[in-house]
Amino acid sequence: MRLYYFETPNARKPCAVAKYLGSPVEFVRVDLARGEQKQPDFLAINPNGRVPALEDRDFKLWESPAIMCYLARKAGSDLWPTDEMEQIDILRWLSWDTAHFSRHASRLFFERFVKPHFGLGAPDPNAVEEATGFFNTFAGVLDEHLKGRDTIACNRLTVADFAVASVLPWAKEAELPLETFPEIRRWHEGMMALPAWREPFPQAQAEPQRAAG
Repeated sequence: MRLYYFETPNARKPCAVAKYLGSPVEFVRVDLARGEQKQPDFLAINPNGRVPALEDRDFKLWESPAIMCYLARKAGSDLWPTDEMEQIDILRWLSWDTAHFSRHASRLFFERFVKPHFGLGAPDPNAVEEATGFFNTFAGVLDEHLKGRDTIACNRLTVADFAVASVLPWAKEAELPLETFPEIRRWHEGMMALPAWREPFPQAQAEPQRAAG
């Protein structure tokens, strides 16, 4: 298996899962700064021109939640359960995260770090204000859910934890307003205790970029 990545929040998810599971993957770095994701050979794997992507012989897969689930299923890990009701619960959180929590966290990361750092202009104050409002709303939902819990779903570590936490390692760069969400901070401290989450990439981490997949 080949796992195509760059040091982004979205690619962090399957890279961390692969390391956590000890999956037999070859990590292939796709340099977004050089536009390697738009080259024909990569577009043949992921026509969206985004990372992450997975290639397992003739099977090609993109989108970070799907790749995480595939890796867990292939390893026989309950990070992705066999129980159908647990699967539905995890799908709820994966969908919620994509539509709400990480969506707005990623926007703040892009506006406050990526744009000025890579010469893309100053942060858009209207975008920052809108994303902050949405982030606070959905962070409140997550904070309340985490009371009395150490994980997102199923009373154990699952792919949902790897998904929802994706932007939090860059909370400082994104200036995420986490000071009023103690349960999120507590839960993510537990995630950061996992070596695979703390250091998911197979080489020294480059400057972070906007989530790309």
